[in-house]
Amino acid sequence: MGAAAHIAWIARASRNRAKAPLAADISDGTAGIATWAGSWNGQRVQVRTIVDTLATRKLPTRWLSVSITEPVAMPGVFDMMMRPNSATTFSNFDHLAHTLPKAPGFPPEAVLKTDRKGVAFPQELIASHTDIFAEGRAKELLITPKGVRIVWLLAEAERARYGVFRQVAFSGAGIDPGLIERLLEAASALRQAINRRERQAA
Repeated sequence: MGAAAHIAWIARASRNRAKAPLAADISDGTAGIATWAGSWNGQRVQVRTIVDTLATRKLPTRWLSVSITEPVAMPGVFDMMMRPNSATTFSNFDHLAHTLPKAPGFPPEAVLKTDRKGVAFPQELIASHTDIFAEGRAKELLITPKGVRIVWLLAEAERARYGVFRQVAFSGAGIDPGLIERLLEAASALRQAINRRERQAA
């Protein structure tokens, strides 16, 4: 089942479940991108699959991007990227001008950047919500005033087929509805914690 069809199936199959995504729109984009937009627990969400075929990579990769597109009490863009050793097609991380010093609690491989110099972020709070990155497949945590996004590695292309024929094929790259919900829960919990902190400080 293709990525777009699989996301559409998730949307249809979960319309009667209270905690799952509801009615949605699906669209196929370029570069292997399929986008699903809908609602989950009363929040606007977006799910995308992205095939990254940049020449600088040894193998093409398929990413899963899960976003909650609701307001967050943040003073600017906060972007945490794991092992940022090459450019990506799914992120503007490389274009953010300012690297942030890391508070304790963040993964050792993480690099933090922002678009605004001298802005204070609730780093200790954010770090306490990064457990999902310990699994080694979460790549990026992006927090902006407009929402929270987590990017997850679904699969790398089959080495033999890509190396010989330059054909991009992914084994075991299906989208697990349970994974989507787990990423949404992580993003939602972080958003709620940031907003709650802001309300308490007011």
